[in-house]
Amino acid sequence: MKSARRVWLTPAYLLHQYAYRDTSRIAEVFTREHGRLSLFARGARAPKSAFRAGLRPFQRLLISWVGKSEAGQLTAAEIEGDFTQLPAPRLMSGFYLNELLLKLTERFDPHPQLFELYSRTISAMTAGHPEEAQLRRFEKRLLEELGYGVDFSRTDAGERVVPGGFYRVRPQRVVMRCEAEAPEAVPGRSLIELSDESFENVDTLRDAKRILRASIEACLDGRTLGSRVVMKSLHRREQA
Repeated sequence: MKSARRVWLTPAYLLHQYAYRDTSRIAEVFTREHGRLSLFARGARAPKSAFRAGLRPFQRLLISWVGKSEAGQLTAAEIEGDFTQLPAPRLMSGFYLNELLLKLTERFDPHPQLFELYSRTISAMTAGHPEEAQLRRFEKRLLEELGYGVDFSRTDAGERVVPGGFYRVRPQRVVMRCEAEAPEAVPGRSLIELSDESFENVDTLRDAKRILRASIEACLDGRTLGSRVVMKSLHRREQA
């Protein structure tokens, strides 16, 4: 008979949780050593549950769990380090990061560097660093970690991208030289700064957003991101 696997106090973040039966929850967590997991939190919805303080998004946690199958049982969740409170205007961006991890990573597939990238991104947004730059950097490195990164410094012909040139980017693949009038042409300067992760220029941020999200949409393979739909709706409401 297969023995239960026990894991003690592993670093993790809560990505999503939803109700299960009368008093429990199912927690989707992203751990440094074990990747993304689905765990049953028995009694988590009860008024005096020990999980109520720990199971909160954007907070670095130490969790313990046990299980024989793909979905284990959460046995402990406690805060690691300082208490984290993502500012209200940035919550949707945080949920966007969570949804990317939920939809683009596989269960039990560890990505320790991606875990630390997520941790640094949440900390930076909490501390008030420029939000757009943090999102673009996370998207770029996420694609690289998953094997879908693009070398924005060189073309498919091996030529170095130059600031005064114009290029097209094939999502998840290559950069190609083109004319300035070509559809979706991108200035070389934007690609160079994207490669260097220098996101101080407004035009670079705009171009980077379009390029990176085209690659993310290709990874999603037709699936939609609920957080992006909500953000677009909020933006339209603000403009109205």
